[in-house]
Order: sequence, then structure tokens, then C-alpha cells
Amino acid sequence: MLTCRFNARYMKPPTILIVEDQQLLLMHVQFAFEDAGYVVIQADSADQALLALDRHPEIRAIFTDVAMPGSIDGAALAARVHQTHPHVTIIVTSGEQLHVADELPEGVLFVPKPYTGHDIIRLIGESVA
Repeated sequence: MLTCRFNARYMKPPTILIVEDQQLLLMHVQFAFEDAGYVVIQADSADQALLALDRHPEIRAIFTDVAMPGSIDGAALAARVHQTHPHVTIIVTSGEQLHVADELPEGVLFVPKPYTGHDIIRLIGESVA
């Protein structure tokens, strides 16, 4: 079982927004976060992610892929969320667009594909207090 840094007995577990359009990857990440005790909200585009952020102020972190359908990609989503929701931890991933890491706003984390559930849980655990 994966572990996270909060004590669910004393506080509500953090809510994570996963933005991924590939269902198998989405399920992999969702199960990793849920196994670690996080609450998960899903979006399959950056446009849906922005709506989810407005509807769910409890979101503490976003895990997003770069390649995304819709009006903006995951890197643009990260930049926008970094400006509008500075309290939200943002982790961006990509397997093909590794150069994106250099273009992300300061404080936005990048994890290349392939990653493990342990990798992303560790990053979130270190970032979401």
C-alpha cells in the first residue's frame, strides 16, 4: 500500500485533480492516489480541469499530462492554474515533450513518463501538506 503524509484520522484527505485523456493511464494514477488515501477528481481535458477547479475549491493538487484535447494543453493549464490558484500544487507529465519541463513556471513540478505510482505519490506527499 502507498502512503501519504497526512493523518486521515484527524483531517480530511487532500483532493487531487487528475487531467488525463488516456483511460488506462488515468486509472493507473487514480488507483495510486486512492490507495494512498487521497480523494480524486478526474478531467479528460484542460477545459474540464478549469471547470473542476471552479466547482471544487478543495482541490489541493493537479496531476496533468501535456498532450491534451481541447483549447489548451497541459503546460498551458499549469501556467494558468499557477497564476489563478497559487495554493494548488501542480505536477506535469509527458513522455514525448520533455522540453516542456524547462518552460513551466517556477514551482510547477515535472515527472517524465514512464512513472510509477510511487513516484507521483512521493511528489504529491512532499508538496501537499
